[in-house]
Parts: sequence; structure tokens; C-alpha cells
Amino acid sequence: MSGVTEPVEVSGRHLRLAAHGYEAAIASVGASLRSLTFDGRDLVVPFEADEVRPAYRGATLAPWPNRIVDGTYRFGGAVHQLPLTEPERGQALHGLLAWAEFGDRLVLDDRVVLAAVIEPQTGYPFRIEVEVEYLLDADGLQQTVTAHNIGADAAPWGTGPHPYLVAGPGSGARPVDSWTLLLPASEVLTVTPDRLSPIAVESVAQHPEWDFRTAHPIGDVFIDHAFTGLARTDGVAEVRLTTDDGTGVAIAFDERCPWVQVHTADKPEIPGIHRIGLAVEPMTCPPDAFNSGTDLLTLEPGATHAASWRIRAL
Repeated sequence: MSGVTEPVEVSGRHLRLAAHGYEAAIASVGASLRSLTFDGRDLVVPFEADEVRPAYRGATLAPWPNRIVDGTYRFGGAVHQLPLTEPERGQALHGLLAWAEFGDRLVLDDRVVLAAVIEPQTGYPFRIEVEVEYLLDADGLQQTVTAHNIGADAAPWGTGPHPYLVAGPGSGARPVDSWTLLLPASEVLTVTPDRLSPIAVESVAQHPEWDFRTAHPIGDVFIDHAFTGLARTDGVAEVRLTTDDGTGVAIAFDERCPWVQVHTADKPEIPGIHRIGLAVEPMTCPPDAFNSGTDLLTLEPGATHAASWRIRAL
């Protein structure tokens, strides 16, 4: 019947990929990774198709990852004020596309390409086309985010993903505590305890609770920090999360992501999701890069930038 719209799940249209023992479900809202399994084992904390995506679980973060302090920054000689999407901390969090609907560009059994446009708006008066590719192969799931400045002005840019990794069943009500983390980062960005605003980059040797260069159990330590000074092999850094028997999950990324945010998913007010996964978020720039300028990308009109990362089973 003319004018009748097919129902869509709460979290958007759903695309399923399968190859080499891996299966992934992608939700069109936020180009979000809804689930990823290997031989039936969860590699990320999933969410249901007919569920509003919990916070930023699996979302694509653009045109900035993490926080912009006070939602205010200066770029191109002008001061911009973004909406405060983390009102309890007074910050602008995780970009502008987390709740945007992405359209299909390519849908195959092992590959999908989605796209959306960031339209000029208050706080970010730039037009950026964002393409998100998910590709399954024998080495896991690779996500690539490509930005194309289709506007008339240069624009600030940063990106990253937001998966909550799962090593295995864990033990007790707080699975994260029992998992072993290998994080090859020599530096950590310290933050204020109340608003998580950046303070300074310091050696993890000064903060042994966040030094996971030698793999060891996470325990009850709280982590919600960006790390850098990453050790790489052939240009690639890999963060590993494992159970006692050595099975687990890894996320790898190249020099286009010189930072990685790690968060122990602390939600004591919601026991069902408290520390059930470890957020590991490769980033092209650190928190508040729109103000610090650290590793901030400037996209000139017509310019393109791509970054990618890969999740695989161990």
C-alpha cells in the first residue's frame, strides 16, 4: 500500500555478516557494532536488535572521540559551542553521529559499507561525509572510517570506535576483574576525577595501577583513561584481553590511531552491566583534542582521511 513504511527495529536496520567462523551484526543507527562472535563465543558485549543502544556501545565516534571540555573550542578564528551531551560532567561527548541513521552503500555476506553526512550545525558548521566499512575475513572484523570534507571550509576531525570487548565468561558478577589485560602503552593521560577532563600525559611507571605493559589481571582497578606511547610491531599496536585458559579477544590498529581509550565499564548503579566488558577504543586523537590540538586532523575542502582497526579472537 502506498505510504506504508516497513517497521524498523529500535536500533535501526540490521545487517548481518558471516565468514570464517565469525558472525557480526551491524545496526544502522550510529553504524554500530551490535554483536560479534567467533564460533558462537561473544567477542564484544552485544545488545538486542529491538533495544535502544545502551549508551555508546559499539557506536562509531565522529567527528571527535571522547570529550570536548565544556563543549567549547576555537577553530578557524571562531569560537564554537557544542551541545553538552554529557550533562552530568558538562562535556560534549563522542561526536555527532552516534544516533544518526546511516544509509547502505554496499551489502554483501562478508562486507557492508554505510554512509552518513554531518550537516553544518551549531558548534560544528562543517559538512563531512562519513563512510563506515565493516569487513569480515579469516583475521576477524576490520572497521574502516573514512571522512570526506564535502564543504567549503576546513574542518577539525577525529574518530574512533566504542566496542566493549569480552574475553570470556569471567568469574563472579564483575567479569572484567578476572580478565588479563595486555596494553602496550608507556604513557597515560591523567584526568580530573569528577569530570574526566585531561590534565597531563605521564609515564605509566608513575601510575603502576595503569601499567599493563606486562599482562596481568585487571582486578578492581578503575580505568577510564587515554593511553599513548604504544609499542608496535610492523607499525601495529595490539591490545589483548584473555581468560585464565588463554582464550580471549584482541584489537589492533596502526599509527593512524596513536591513542587508545580504555574503560572498565563501571556502572555500580546498574548491577546488570557493571564491569561486564572492557571498552577499548583506538583513537586518532586524545580527549579534548579540539582544544589542545594534539594529533588533531584538519580536513581541507575536498580532503579525505581514513582510519581502521581490527577485532579478532584469541
